[in-house]
Amino acid sequence: MRPVRSTRDVIIRTEQLAEAVRFYRTVLGFETTHTSDSLIGFETGSFQLYVERGAAHGAVFDMRVPDIEAAKQRLLAAGCVIVEEDRSVPRCYLRDPYGLVFNLDRES
Repeated sequence: MRPVRSTRDVIIRTEQLAEAVRFYRTVLGFETTHTSDSLIGFETGSFQLYVERGAAHGAVFDMRVPDIEAAKQRLLAAGCVIVEEDRSVPRCYLRDPYGLVFNLDRES
């Protein structure tokens, strides 16, 4: 089994996208690296912050695996729970038994 590897990506969600974007750009001074209708990316130095329009649920860290379905099944068997899943995005948010929420992403 290959280990899970984190990326530099951290995703947060808010219904107040415009206000959040203004905060991260002007108050913290982060440079915008990605812009779409519902997702804005910022370079913070140590990690890439993505702010997405939607219901808030806390920070989500991005983890890469060679096989999303196999990793998901292994993690569920180990006590993780699915927070949100949408294969069209693709998105598979899991919460581990200790509270960390992360997205499974395919290794490239």
